[in-house]
Formats: sequence, C-alpha cells, structure tokens
Amino acid sequence: MTTILVADDDPDILELVNYKLSQSGYVVIAVPDGKVALEQAREHHPALMILDVAMPFHSGIDVTLEIRKDPDLKNTPIILLTAKSMEQDTERGFAAGATDYMTKPFSPRELLSRVQAVLGRTL
Repeated sequence: MTTILVADDDPDILELVNYKLSQSGYVVIAVPDGKVALEQAREHHPALMILDVAMPFHSGIDVTLEIRKDPDLKNTPIILLTAKSMEQDTERGFAAGATDYMTKPFSPRELLSRVQAVLGRTL
C-alpha cells in the first residue's frame, strides 16, 4: 500500500483529502500542522506528501525545505495545497522544492489525478 502524508490545519480539508485518498486505496497519515508532519515523515517515509502552506509551527514551505535537506526524504514528492495563488507564491513553492502546487478551493478529483500523476513518475 502507498502511504501519503497530508498536513492541513483546516479539519474539513484534512477530512476531505483523507476521505478521497483513502477511498482510492491509499494509506493516509493526516496531521494538523507542520511540526507533526515532519515528525511523521521521518517516522513513516511516505511515498508522497500533501502540505498546506499556511500551518501553525512550520509552514508547508518550511516543511518542504526541511524534507529537501533530509538525505532519507529528499526525493519525496510534495504537493503544496494553498489558498495563496499569486505567481510569486507559486514560484516560492517550487523554489523550495515542491513537486506540484494546487490552490484552494480545489477539486478532490483533480487532486487525486495529480497524486496519481506524481506517484506514476516516482514509483
């Protein structure tokens, strides 16, 4: 089974993403903030991470930068999920090492398609 770590401080979005990915056969580790996301990533080595940019303790950008420095996790694909849609926000996400970038509101079906596309390139 493929494990995906999802971090978002909005419980409704966390539940929606967890449900959609679980229904599609993925094992989901759902966490409410960036600090727990880093801890769980180091413990479980997920195949993919989906991170909200604006989270308590560590932003999705901060988590991405830390993951890219970790020799055991540096190749983990990361999709940033955020309400920030300005061009400079997208550039900042990719510059930090994000594999993909989606803005909220989002279609759960599109998110699943992107997850499948990213995993298809890496697994």
